[in-house]
Amino acid sequence: MKKSEKIKVGISIGDLNGVGIEIVLKTFEDIRMLDFCTPIIFASSKVISYHKKALNMNTNVHGVDHIKKIVHHKVNLINVWKEMVDIELGKATPVSGKYAYESLLSATKALKNNEIDVLVTAPINKNNIQSDKFKFSGHTEFLEDNLEGESLMILMNDKLRIGLITGHIPIHKVAETITPDLIKNKVNIMYNSLVQDFSIVKPKIAVLGLNPHCGDHGVIGTEDDEIVIPTIEEIQKTGKLVYGPYAADSFFGNEKYKNFDGVLAMYHDQGLTPFKTLAFGKGVNFTAGLNKIRTSPDHGTAYEIAGKGDANNNSFKEALFTAISIFKSRSENSLLIENQLIYSKENKKQHFY
Repeated sequence: MKKSEKIKVGISIGDLNGVGIEIVLKTFEDIRMLDFCTPIIFASSKVISYHKKALNMNTNVHGVDHIKKIVHHKVNLINVWKEMVDIELGKATPVSGKYAYESLLSATKALKNNEIDVLVTAPINKNNIQSDKFKFSGHTEFLEDNLEGESLMILMNDKLRIGLITGHIPIHKVAETITPDLIKNKVNIMYNSLVQDFSIVKPKIAVLGLNPHCGDHGVIGTEDDEIVIPTIEEIQKTGKLVYGPYAADSFFGNEKYKNFDGVLAMYHDQGLTPFKTLAFGKGVNFTAGLNKIRTSPDHGTAYEIAGKGDANNNSFKEALFTAISIFKSRSENSLLIENQLIYSKENKKQHFY
């Protein structure tokens, strides 16, 4: 990317009948946002026009037929499809799921091909997007399948980062899925992300217990004593500042999370329930561990308010700024590593001669 160019932010619009398009349009209604990035929406001019009319919005959108024709300082729209689409605001329909997938697929291809720098995804409906082409439990799993690396879902704001050791799986499968290797893997992904994406030199990570009260020494389950504690002790021997397990019921109430750069929860609701209680509406979902950057708002399709103009775009805006910040952090770290390698090679040459 040339220094004169702004970061290119690709945007998938999510479910056509939800609030996704509304929060995108509201975000770029403020033209000052174009000072920070060049947005590229993957959708259809007809769909965008429908939403603008329904919401009585005048956000200027510049349609282009190829990504090479995008214009900086404008909100760009790539026409992924041209046919008319039935939009039923507030309803989950097969049509809205189909085109949510088309938008996501096109944006992901652009991300893989380095045609955009980061991806910000508007909310999908995990049910109506399912098809022969999309058999994933969410964005995170789809992107892991299409990009390089192993993913870690991190919900974050400026004070809290919660990663999930297990993601979108049924609760009855959580205990059998938790293994020493899985814990070590997720710790490593979070640790590397905190260093690379957030420029934290020596991150401190907390791990929550699996069972209530971390099992109470085997009274309420043995997994914490037999699996979690020995694994954390093994990780500590590598020099990483990883602590726990902490009983999840008190960890957030007494604000222990403020002592750590990252927190790893054992399962989805153990992490997301306290996070959304503390940060809902301003939180960001970041997919760590992959070779490309993706963020999203911390809410769903919100069908109940779709088309009414009541959707709050704060979380989407935070997702946008977070993606930009992480991109800059990764770029700076890559440059630093590259300079270190050059310096090391030059030193070796000097010693040789």
